Amino acid sequence: MSGGRGSGGGGQVREAGEIFGPRMTLFADMLSVGVCTALASLPVVTLPAALSTACAVLRGTREDRPATAGRYWAALRRRLRPGDLAAGALTLVGVLLLWADLALARAGLPGAPLFAVVAAAIGGYAAVVGLRACGRPESLTDWRTAVTGAARDSVRDAGGSGLVLLALAAAVLCAWMLLPLAFLAPGPLAMALTAVDVRMPAREASGA
Repeated sequence: MSGGRGSGGGGQVREAGEIFGPRMTLFADMLSVGVCTALASLPVVTLPAALSTACAVLRGTREDRPATAGRYWAALRRRLRPGDLAAGALTLVGVLLLWADLALARAGLPGAPLFAVVAAAIGGYAAVVGLRACGRPESLTDWRTAVTGAARDSVRDAGGSGLVLLALAAAVLCAWMLLPLAFLAPGPLAMALTAVDVRMPAREASGA
């Protein structure tokens, strides 16, 4: 391909008369995967596996594998092993414990403000580790390895952890502002988690 703004983009140049380029197609696929992820997460205990599968499907676009709804459901059907459901149950228990702790803090117990701050900090760190674990390819087969790596990366890559929190906050805010957006929010969230994980080897290779 010659000339043009996308000449160095490797397939990013649009043909004459083409309205939507590859990036717009990826955006549409991301939203489609987001809807699938929201539906797959409705039983709650399937949430980690659903989000991990979304990240894996979106990561496949780097190898020219399409991020389609059909590919998502096919990948998810190969999962939902006992380990995936255990990860979902553990996530649910953690959320309920955090909610109970914050409820106790609001009840006006002595030292409640400090207790609330500590509980929120622990909950935030756990959320970052859990989300970064979903973005790692190891989560497809081994949650223990994925969580261990995510815990390490959350400390080594503070900037990436901040991006994960921002992505989570944006997803929650969108769902809170307009409920139908809750079925689209998992797509951008999965894309952000995948991007944060992908940038780690690049930063290490550059010595950043």
